[in-house]
Order: sequence, then C-alpha cells, then structure tokens
Amino acid sequence: MRQTRSFGTLAVSLCAAVGAMYAQQQGVDLRPANAPDQKPAFAGQTDAPERLTNVAFEVVTVAQGLEVPWGLAFLPGGKMLVTEKPGRLRVVAADGTLSAPVVGMPPIATRGQGGLLDVALDPAFATTQLVYWSFSEAQEDMTSHTAVARGKFVDGTEPRVENAQIIYTQAPSLRSNGHYGSRLAFGRDGTLFVAQGDRQVQAGRQLVQEMDSLQGKIVRINPDGSSPRDNPFVGTAGARSEIWSLGHRNIQAAAINPATGELWEVEHGTRGGDELNIVRKGKNYGWPVTAYGIEYQGKPITGGITAQDGMEQPAYYWDPVIAPSGMMFYTADLFPAWKGSLFIGGLATTNLVRLDIKGDRVVSEERLLKDLQPKAERIRDVRQGPEGAIYLLTDNPQGRILKLVPRK
Repeated sequence: MRQTRSFGTLAVSLCAAVGAMYAQQQGVDLRPANAPDQKPAFAGQTDAPERLTNVAFEVVTVAQGLEVPWGLAFLPGGKMLVTEKPGRLRVVAADGTLSAPVVGMPPIATRGQGGLLDVALDPAFATTQLVYWSFSEAQEDMTSHTAVARGKFVDGTEPRVENAQIIYTQAPSLRSNGHYGSRLAFGRDGTLFVAQGDRQVQAGRQLVQEMDSLQGKIVRINPDGSSPRDNPFVGTAGARSEIWSLGHRNIQAAAINPATGELWEVEHGTRGGDELNIVRKGKNYGWPVTAYGIEYQGKPITGGITAQDGMEQPAYYWDPVIAPSGMMFYTADLFPAWKGSLFIGGLATTNLVRLDIKGDRVVSEERLLKDLQPKAERIRDVRQGPEGAIYLLTDNPQGRILKLVPRK
C-alpha cells in the first residue's frame, strides 16, 4: 500500500497538469451536491480547491483483529490504548500484540451506535496514571445516554483500571441507540471537553436548543466532573453549568488547535451538511434551527434556513458528506509538507481528508489514501504518533491500526 505519482512522457505530464487545473477549479469532490440551491455564507466555506502535496508515503499495518475500534491514545513507552466498540479496552504493544481486555471497566451499553467510544490520558498521566473514556450507559427503563468515566490504569500481563468512577452523564437519558457523539479533548488549562450528539430522535433534537438539557452540547468539566467557574452559563437560571456550546448534531471529531488553544470539532450533519466548527465559549452553532444540506429522507430542514442572527456559521462544510470521525492537527517534522495541516477521517468516503488552514479558514483540501487500500475501509480515528507518523483506526469487525510513514 503506497502512494506513487510518476509522469513518464510529456503528454502524460500535460494531461496531469490539465487534470490538476480542473481539480483546482472544481474542488476535490466531484460528486453532485445534495443541496445545490443552497449558497455558502462566505467564499471558501465549502468545496475548497484541491491542493496536491505529492507526498510519498506508505501505509503500514501496525495491528489487526480489533473488533470495531473507536478511539486511540498513546501510552508512554510506545504502547497504545485502544477502545473496541463492543465494550473492551485493550493495550496494543508497539509490535501489534493485543492484550487481554482491560479489567475494571463499568457496564457499557453496546446497542446501535453505542458502546465503548473515545479514550484519553490525563494531561498529568505520568503522575496520576488516570485514563478517561466515554461510553454509552443504559438505564433500567431502556433509555441510555453518553457518559464519561475515569480510573487509574495499571499495566502488566493482566492490565486493569482501578477505582473506576463515572464523572459525567448526559441528561436526560433517552430511548435511542444513536448519536452519542463522544470525542474527548483536554484543553490547555486541564479542563475536559466532551463532545456529544442529539441522540438521533425527535425528542433529542427538540432539546438541543434547551439550556436545561445536555443533548447537542459540548460540555466542559474539570477532571473530577465538576463545572469550571468560568463556564459561560454558570449562574444562569435554568441552564446547565457544564455547557460550553450548543446547537450540535453529532460530533465524532474534536481536537485542540495547537496554534490558538481553541477547540475545533467536526460533526456529522445532514445529507450535505457535515460541519467543521471552531468552538467558542457560549456560542450557538444552529442545529436544528439552521443547517446546510437536506434530511436523509430527502426533505429540506427547517425550511432550508442556513443562517440566523445569533447562530454561528460553520468554518467549513461538506456537500456531499464525508461522515467525519477522528481529527488531529499535524505538528511533527516527519512529513514537513503536511506540518500545520488538519487531518480528518472519513467513514462514508473511506478516506483521509487533509485541510490547509489559514487562520480560521480552510483554503484547500486533499484526499489521501486514494487507490491505496486493497479494500475500502472506514476511517474511525486519526492520531499523531510520538514519532510523527499518522495513525488511523479502521472501522470494521476486523479493524486495524494503520500508520502513514514516508516512503523509502
């Protein structure tokens, strides 16, 4: 599995140049838009021009045999923690060896889109040994919700977590098995952002704009689950103190921008409305009042309203969608041409998206992994490794950990 670009004859070179010019004019995705009559709010908000970096790389299989892996975190010393959606946390050695399931995890609901989801290390892990994970938790009345827990990780021949404690639960709990969202990201100040979804049912959608519920919200909590005093709605009557932002549909990608310290997220939108947002304190990102795209049943959303006063515009959106999951800002030197790029996994496109960012704007886009996989695999998570390689989780019953390294 490797990327190669060779031109051979002058004629082939000219054809390639013409093709590249056409791609620059048309954008990277030539599929027809789902909502062609909708217009972006500003130039470059969608369909950015393609910029090919022509970086030569290989895709190496690090580990395989993981059952629907969802989240990945690097441990000191070269090992990894990987979640499997059916409810298992595993340690993966540098040579790809999988541990037995980590013991000490709380009960996890595994219906539908639920299961064991993201995983993150405490910023002071070397001292605390604390690991955080998000998951779907079921209630006796058949409702469920997104939850976050933490515990002390103890490695060894039988790895375990000790003193597992649930520090956050989404409320209210709803009768649905979808749109748990669930990416975790620690801010520079040590607070934890929990990105969630609207739960994929009308009852949840109706709660997204309600401040006394946690559906469709990004929450910001302290490591013990309490609310930071400087959260935007602390002290506001009828509002949950955990809320950082609202108006989100289903977030499965989140990362801190190393240049600014701000949280960026990408969420599953409508049919033609996947969004990249810069998440700012107390802001409303519109869902379900405003949205690009159409319902998956083909109907317009809220009369096709894409903008409204008091609601933020996405920094970028995709029509047609990529079904994003997992993202990271690349900061290493292993791929100099990609330094500063934003990488996002694609479930629907079975691809890896690279975005060139200038300030708050996307200026160009590149799709990697084209023709590089023997079979198309959904990309669930994207992480930068300690050595600068780019690691991917593939989303299937025999999931793999892949890494991109420079071609030798």
